[in-house]
Amino acid sequence: MLLTIPDVLTPEQVQIIRPKLDTAEWVDGRVTAGHQSAMAKDNVQLPEDSLVARKVGEVVLTELGKNNLFISATLPLRVFPPLFNRYAGGQSFGTHVDNAIRQITGTSHRIRTDLSATLFFSNPDEYDGGELVIEDTYGIHSIKLPAGHLVLYPSTSLHHVRPVTRGARVSSFFWIQSMIRDDGQRTLLFDLDLATQRIAADAPSHPSAVQLTGIYHNLLRRWAEM
Repeated sequence: MLLTIPDVLTPEQVQIIRPKLDTAEWVDGRVTAGHQSAMAKDNVQLPEDSLVARKVGEVVLTELGKNNLFISATLPLRVFPPLFNRYAGGQSFGTHVDNAIRQITGTSHRIRTDLSATLFFSNPDEYDGGELVIEDTYGIHSIKLPAGHLVLYPSTSLHHVRPVTRGARVSSFFWIQSMIRDDGQRTLLFDLDLATQRIAADAPSHPSAVQLTGIYHNLLRRWAEM
C-alpha cells in the first residue's frame, strides 16, 4: 500500500517547527545508514540525541496518534522515533531498500520495518528536485508533498530521492512495525475499515455496518501479532 496522509501537521505547527530545524546542528546522514545505503546516501541529518529532534519527534508522534487515517492504514505496534534529514546543493539518496530491523538507539528495543514514512517540512516551491521515487508492482511513483503531509509505503519497496538542485528539502522519516506483518492483509483490513466507516456514516442503522465491523475485528484477531 502506498498512501498519502494530508495535514498530519497543521501549517501553524510547521511554521513553528521549521525554524528550529533550520537552525539545528546537522551531521553527515550516513550515520544511520546500513552498509549498502551508506554508499548511496548523500544528505545531512539531525543526530538522534539532538534535543530538537527529540522535541519535534514527540510532536510528530502525538499528532500521528490522533490521526485516524494513519492508525487505520498502519495498525501500529511500534513506531521508530522520528529522524530528520535535509537535502541541498545537489544532494540525493540513490536507490536502496530500508533495513528490515532497526535498533532504537540507547535501548535494547528493535522494530521490524513493515512500513516507511516521510513527513515533509518543505513546500514543493521551496526546492527543485528532491522527489521521493518509490518502485512497486504497479510502477514508479514520484512523491513531492506540501509541508505537513506524509507518505506511507511498504519498507520492502525500492526507493530513492532525486538530487535537490535549488533550495532545501527538509523532512522527517521513520518506520512502523504493524500488528499485521503482511502488506496484503493490512491493505484488505484498511479497505474494509474505510468501507465500514462509509456505510456507518451513510446509513447508521443498516445492519451491514455491524456485520462488517464484526468481520473486520475477526480478521484482525486472526492475523494480528502482538
